[in-house]
Amino acid sequence: MCGRFTLRAEPDEVAELLPGLQVGAWPGPRYNIAPSQPVPTVLNEAPRVLTWTRWGLIPAWAKDPQIGDRLINARAETLLEKPSFRVPFLRRRCLVVADGFYEWPKKAEGKPRTPVYFRLKGHRPFAFAGLWDRWQAPSGEVLTTCTIITTEPNELVAAVHDRMPVILRPEWFEPWLDPDIRDPEVLMAWLKPYPAEEMDAYPVSRLVNDPRVDRPECIRPLE
Repeated sequence: MCGRFTLRAEPDEVAELLPGLQVGAWPGPRYNIAPSQPVPTVLNEAPRVLTWTRWGLIPAWAKDPQIGDRLINARAETLLEKPSFRVPFLRRRCLVVADGFYEWPKKAEGKPRTPVYFRLKGHRPFAFAGLWDRWQAPSGEVLTTCTIITTEPNELVAAVHDRMPVILRPEWFEPWLDPDIRDPEVLMAWLKPYPAEEMDAYPVSRLVNDPRVDRPECIRPLE
C-alpha cells in the first residue's frame, strides 16, 4: 500500500523529469500528501503538463464518487481483473510525481506504529506508475482522479510492509505515457519492485499519522 508521500523538490527539478514538461502553479513543498488531496500527475495526454489530480480513482461509470476513497492504490497483479482499473491500465496511464513515501509496519502488540520514510539515494524526484480517469457528477462537475499502482516489496521495504508503490525508471516514463502501447505483457514488465540498493529509509515521527500535519518535521529522522 502507498498511503502518504512527499514532494519537496523545486519546480525546475520536476520539469527535468520529462522533455517539454510544463510546470505551472506550485503549492510549495509537501511533506504529507494524503488520499483525497490533489496530487502532482502527468497524464498521457498532450501537452505534457503537470496536473493536480485528486488521489482516489473514481471510474467514469461510477454512481457514487465515494468509491474513490477505496481506490487510492491498484495492485499490479490484478489490474486486468478489476473493472475499475482494466480500461485505465490500457488507455489512461499517468505518472505521479514524488520524492519519498511513507509506510507503516504491522502493529506490534502494546506498541504504537512508527512510520518509515523511503526515498531514492540522491534524494531526487521520481514518478510512481499511476492510472487516471474522469468522472462527471450529476451537477456537471468533472473530476480527474488517479490511483497509484503497487507491487511486491523489495528487500528494504519488505522489512516494514508487504507492498510498495511502483517507482518507474526514467527510461520507462515515455512508453508508460504512450497511449498507443496497450500490450499487457509489455506494460506489466515495468511494474516491478525498485532496486533496494538504490533506496534508503529511516523512521520518522508519528506526526505523519495526521494528514493535517504537512511540515518538515514529518520527514525528520527520529533520534
